[in-house]
Amino acid sequence: MQHLLTKGPLLDKSGALSETGYATALVKTYDRKAVRGGALRIKEWDYYLIHNGRYGVALTIADNAYMGLLSASFLDFEAKTEKTVSPMFWLPFGSTRFPASSESGDIAKRVPGASGSFTLENGARRLRFHLDKFEGDQAFDCDILLTDEPRDSMVIATPFAQKKTAFYYNQKIIAMRAAGSFTIGGVTRAFDPADSFGMLDWGRGVWTYENTWYWGAGQGVVDGRVVGFNLGYGFGDASAASENMLFVDGVAHKLDHVTFHIPMKDGKEDFLSPWTFSSSDGRFEAAFSPILDRAAFTSVGPLLSDQHQVFGYMEGTIILDDGSKIALSRFLCFAEKVHNKW
Repeated sequence: MQHLLTKGPLLDKSGALSETGYATALVKTYDRKAVRGGALRIKEWDYYLIHNGRYGVALTIADNAYMGLLSASFLDFEAKTEKTVSPMFWLPFGSTRFPASSESGDIAKRVPGASGSFTLENGARRLRFHLDKFEGDQAFDCDILLTDEPRDSMVIATPFAQKKTAFYYNQKIIAMRAAGSFTIGGVTRAFDPADSFGMLDWGRGVWTYENTWYWGAGQGVVDGRVVGFNLGYGFGDASAASENMLFVDGVAHKLDHVTFHIPMKDGKEDFLSPWTFSSSDGRFEAAFSPILDRAAFTSVGPLLSDQHQVFGYMEGTIILDDGSKIALSRFLCFAEKVHNKW
């Protein structure tokens, strides 16, 4: 039995989650002033992934108390290459002024050589980014508009067993239509809303020092229907609810627990070999053929980040709440494993 969140404040007077579970909208109200987990531990971010079947971009603005970043990635699915540049800034401690909700408020940040903004305009989301130097001396610029926001999204309020005042409040909005373009060194690539989609990973929280999580998501069109999914586990205490959901034409279908089966080679995960996915309720059974591993490893003193965001194609069957089935064939998505100490 998975617990459905009710409306009200996210945190109680002690700074702990007032309720744990899932929802299909931001029914809990986040208030940074109610956080009691320590000013150094607060993490706030907005991450967007926009793509068609040929290429994509990922954009992030984050304020993680002692550090923040503006990050842009170019993903070339045909060439199977990626490029990521992430200028950092230090000791923001909330000065980036992230909105308390994804439904209102804007974000804008400028650092030497880079700027980014995520704004709400007449019901649409406008994403603008600039980096002076992205590929050598070549600049990166984008101006993207996301529309047709679905009725339902994945929302989760997750506690951490190790610390009462630690929490993870997260929303994934999957399969918005994308229009606009991005330019790298004079070469412009466009997004057509007929075949281009964008997703938002909206997060606020206080995390414990060391964590490993698994996350996967996909968005596209299957037989004329807009289909998406969000899969994840490993992060915090998910006993009240999982964050696994299917979306068809903007309507959510809740899944139980899903497992990523990553192949091993010589005692290590072989991220570019074929994976499989299985679910405890039998409603998400699929094979995953990787084409691109957006890998990054950083280790500086007590800080460590080991990330593998793997893009590829899903083949399998998903089962909706009413028992109907949708077959996924060469369905572009990603699945990742991330280990952090920070």
